[in-house]
Amino acid sequence: MRTVKRPRRYVPGYLLVLLRPVLRYSVSRDAYVLRGVGGHAGPVLRLDRRAVRRRRGFDGVERRHTRVA
Repeated sequence: MRTVKRPRRYVPGYLLVLLRPVLRYSVSRDAYVLRGVGGHAGPVLRLDRRAVRRRRGFDGVERRHTRVA
């Protein structure tokens, strides 16, 4: 059993679509892994949702710099 987790790499959605024939979704990892050997070797890929938030901008209260009166 692996004691150190493989790092997750965040990739854009179009790349996951292109690699769909060689990847499968792992529910336990909440990520995509290689078919066949993904349980033991290879990359662990996740959809990069962070870029969508950055492009869209922030439309709410900035909570990190808010102070309670």
